[in-house]
Amino acid sequence: MGRRTKKIGSTRGLEARYGATVRKRYIEVVTSLKKAHKCPRCGSTSVRRQSVGVWGCKKCGVVFTGGAYTPETKLGVIARRAAKGLPPEVVAVEEESE
Repeated sequence: MGRRTKKIGSTRGLEARYGATVRKRYIEVVTSLKKAHKCPRCGSTSVRRQSVGVWGCKKCGVVFTGGAYTPETKLGVIARRAAKGLPPEVVAVEEESE
């Protein structure tokens, strides 16, 4: 008989506690945390989490900040789009006024 670890996945230590929905959410977060992500500098899939919010590429050595469980958050994507949409003159004027 084969084991049933595929269905349980990383929640095997939780057993029947906390409810099915919480365990499914936990599986989703942990699997996205553990997988290799794409590097913003070199493009290879060798980015791993070093600590909470700190991510590093094993190939090129770049270290950058991101989300706690993913290197790029939805809010970060929106902020980058907004920053690209601003003309360079507006950014220069804001820097001089500070």
